[in-house]
Amino acid sequence: MHMIEVIIKPAALPAVKAKLSSLGILGCTALECKGYGKQKGHTERYRGGRMDVGFVPKVLLKVAVKDEDLDKAIDAITSAARTGQVGDGKLFTYPLTKVVRIRTGEKDQDAL
Repeated sequence: MHMIEVIIKPAALPAVKAKLSSLGILGCTALECKGYGKQKGHTERYRGGRMDVGFVPKVLLKVAVKDEDLDKAIDAITSAARTGQVGDGKLFTYPLTKVVRIRTGEKDQDAL
């Protein structure tokens, strides 16, 4: 089992969710967050003046997948979120050692 953490633009969330659903990956957690990378923030106008805003709105998506679904999920997420512009995001994976569904007590693969 693996956890996928992906930071994407908020506008990409519906497309990513639809692609994952089409693969049968139905569970994920989305958190609103702010960050910056190569785009180094952006500027906004406030009361006529320009302000440098250091952080850009993003969405942190966390998805737990079975080992056999990992590559398909990565491909689905990256293809749905890619615009070719700076700020499309980053994807990280790491192994999960234990998963428990609290409601039923199911463990590991059965809990996903």
